[in-house]
Amino acid sequence: METRPALDLSLIVPVYQEEESLPHLAAEVRAALLAAGLSYELICVDDGSRDGSLRVLRALAAEDPALVVVELRRNFGQTAAMQAGLDRARGRVVAFMDADLQNDPADIPMMWRALHEGGDLAPDLVAGWRFRRQDALLDRRLPSLLANRLIGAVTGVRLHDYGCSLKLIRADLARTLRLYGEMHRFIPAIASWAGARIVEVKVNHRARRFGVSKYGLGRVLRVLLDLLVVSFMQSYLVRPMQVFGLAGLASGALGAGICLYLALLKGLTGAALADRPLLTLGVLLVVVGVQLTSFGLIADLLARTYHEAQGKPPYHVRSQVTGPGAFPAPAPPAPPEG
Repeated sequence: METRPALDLSLIVPVYQEEESLPHLAAEVRAALLAAGLSYELICVDDGSRDGSLRVLRALAAEDPALVVVELRRNFGQTAAMQAGLDRARGRVVAFMDADLQNDPADIPMMWRALHEGGDLAPDLVAGWRFRRQDALLDRRLPSLLANRLIGAVTGVRLHDYGCSLKLIRADLARTLRLYGEMHRFIPAIASWAGARIVEVKVNHRARRFGVSKYGLGRVLRVLLDLLVVSFMQSYLVRPMQVFGLAGLASGALGAGICLYLALLKGLTGAALADRPLLTLGVLLVVVGVQLTSFGLIADLLARTYHEAQGKPPYHVRSQVTGPGAFPAPAPPAPPEG
């Protein structure tokens, strides 16, 4: 593995069909971060662009030593591109932003300062809030407002703007993230689940200068489905039996109660039961209860395998202090190779 010195900041930018924006983006990032005195790398991940984005990136990299170009074999989506950049980041802080120039690189130094304010109570993640959005009301702003309310209600992490890609995260926290699907939108919620301190700051938002938006209705539906996954992970990843088992017990108990009622009815009155839909419902509820409980047992075993096979502990450590003269603390188990 290559061993290069750590940098202050790794800025990760997923790129898809943005050839006109890229020269401006690289120049603005360089101007903003060098003026702030930050050592940095700009990791641009080309997510299967079919225009000249990759050609432009390679030309820029020939002149800019801070630029790292990662080419994906096809279009895997924004979340996968962000994870590809995260896997290669070597900065002490990791930042994400879009390539379309709507995020302003000049906001990054301000967010850097916010990340380091507060001493021992400094935040672990600084999220951007596009206070004055330059998007159409019905196409982007209204759906985003509704999505922010829904995500906040489901996850319990209430932010004004989950859709803003501009975020700064401490590297030790960022490297615990495993992003897939449309999970990049839920990074604050996932980080909060790990015990992160989060602050939200107002950032500049600019109208799109080049190209067209890549968002559509299909993406909204995928976000909703991933919200269900995040909600389950947040509450029941290490204890799935509590959701499946409780549902199974409730279903089984209700079905058993129905069957007991019908048995008593038959014994006391001799009423015919074969043609009663209630009997079918009672038996079905008992069967569903057994199935759900079985699912809970299997899910518990899978959760145990998930954590043990990866050496992934069910906790996150913020810091550790060892007194003078104490024996060195044992290192956490390393994840298996491969």
